[in-house]
Amino acid sequence: MIAIRSLLFNLAFYINVFILMVIGIPMFILPQRIGWIILNAWSRSSSWWLKIIVGTPVEIRGIEYMPKEGCIVAAKHQSSWDTFALLSMLPHPAYIYKKQLARVPMFGWFLMRYDMIPVDRGKGQSALRDMHKRVKNELKRDRQIVIFPEGTRRAVAAVPDYKQGLALLYRTCGVPCVPVALNSGLTWPRRKFGKFRGKIIIEFCKPIQPGLKRDEFVKELQETIETTTNRLLIETALEFPEIPRTPELDQLISAASNKSDSS
Repeated sequence: MIAIRSLLFNLAFYINVFILMVIGIPMFILPQRIGWIILNAWSRSSSWWLKIIVGTPVEIRGIEYMPKEGCIVAAKHQSSWDTFALLSMLPHPAYIYKKQLARVPMFGWFLMRYDMIPVDRGKGQSALRDMHKRVKNELKRDRQIVIFPEGTRRAVAAVPDYKQGLALLYRTCGVPCVPVALNSGLTWPRRKFGKFRGKIIIEFCKPIQPGLKRDEFVKELQETIETTTNRLLIETALEFPEIPRTPELDQLISAASNKSDSS
């Protein structure tokens, strides 16, 4: 059943992407506000298909913590789901993305048309300066700057690997940073065909206000995201037995159980 559900969902997902591409062709000439309606519909419908076919609903927690003005959204990244789901949860997001993605037909055009923020990692400091200029411009438009601080998808319960670029953004932009935890890797694992029945939970945490020193910010951000993510992983893995258990996940659950017993 897992294989059949996964196959059906993958077909539905990519058909949904194809429909977006066809319907979305006029988005390159229509006002952006109309295009955002289409993008939000695609984001919501993709999660809807996941719920209907696989049996995995989405629960959003802590959305009330999102500031109304421009801010940075620093999200855990475990799955392809993370990349499109935030489109429909935030009022006006601007993703930071690798410049190479702009070369992908259609997809890259969407990134440029909707003012996402490229970074060319091969250009070093000059790339960071260009990115900062774009970020500040988009913050003036009260956009939410979406960044995955580990840079790429990480396996469930993997050792954290936070990069330094976000700390520089936080220090120079002077806006709140909202940590975002999630457990999407349990039901939609990275680099795997299978999709598993369960529940995706995404939790927006209390914003980190500007003004902290770099090391203080990095420590608070990582502790907030990792502690909350681990809680979501344990909660969901125990509730849904179909979810595959990796040694790292078992170790996380065992450590939490031992801590609970000792207290």
